Amino acid sequence: MALLRERQAQPSRERETPALHPGLLLAACGLAVALAVHRLVPAVPMLTLAVVLGIIAAHLPRLRSVIRGSARPGLGYAGRRSMRVGIVLLGLQLGLDDVARLGWATVVMTLAVVLATLSGTWWLARRLGLPRDQPLLIAAGYAICGASAIGAVGEARGSDERDAATSVALVTLCGTLAIAVLPLLQGPLGLGDAEFGRWVGASVHDVGQVVATAQTAGDTALGEAVLVKLVRVALLAPLVAAVALSSRRPRGDVVGLGEPDRKRAPLMPLFVVGFLAAVTLRSTGLLPAEVLNAAHTGQELLLAAALFGLGSAVDLPSLARTGARTALLGLSAWLVVAGVSYAGVLLVAR
Repeated sequence: MALLRERQAQPSRERETPALHPGLLLAACGLAVALAVHRLVPAVPMLTLAVVLGIIAAHLPRLRSVIRGSARPGLGYAGRRSMRVGIVLLGLQLGLDDVARLGWATVVMTLAVVLATLSGTWWLARRLGLPRDQPLLIAAGYAICGASAIGAVGEARGSDERDAATSVALVTLCGTLAIAVLPLLQGPLGLGDAEFGRWVGASVHDVGQVVATAQTAGDTALGEAVLVKLVRVALLAPLVAAVALSSRRPRGDVVGLGEPDRKRAPLMPLFVVGFLAAVTLRSTGLLPAEVLNAAHTGQELLLAAALFGLGSAVDLPSLARTGARTALLGLSAWLVVAGVSYAGVLLVAR
């Protein structure tokens, strides 16, 4: 009888499973627009544009009800799954030989910048009274790699989707500001091209924003910026592992993440294991350039789709209600990471 009742209940549960295709189709459309605009204007980072498009779509009258209704499950799915796979592929950009070429002084400087930014931003966000996991997510975004770090830490923490979306919006806004401001400061601050590249790599949040900022000073600055940035990206794995370890407790339902998860959070999330495996594989030198280039393209497309999904969860009226505190945190954290990294670059250059 119990088996019969279970079989009778199964179709009902299947009917309750939300359809993913409306949201996935919308995420694909957002990705296509972001890619097209980036191809037309290469100076506009595709990942930054994907977040902005997601925010815009969520506030268009004809799309608002769809995004908050039938498309929400698919957009949430795209935000989670695409983010995980994209972060794994991000590991193929970093080899241990790249870290060795930077030298121990630059690596130590980068580590110090990450720790100072992470602790300082988290402390300030708590003092300003930002709710729930926003202090941790914003701190991770500023310290490591922008929206990708927010997505990874949010996954490990089981954070509310709204907290992740708000954090992504703030970090994206400040990272975009850096693209316009930092090149104007190279001359007044007396930085050579290599020093400017290291400063950009240590202080700008997202990888695409780093490239857009550093390329204004030429290939030397761009190369140094990407290497320093990838060292910061490598620190994502220990950070996520630490967050997962501290969050190993039974969890209830998380808004936007589907059914309740009553299991303990894993000690090391699977996508972080994949990230470390990808770094190890890249370090062997076995992968041809064609494979690495394809992985880089796939990583950008997956992360852009994920960030469109996260951007679509941003509610600007809610963000505006905490506008003064959020704006103060964003500006203060931006000054912290820029100031500490500038001091570190000067110390390493001596």
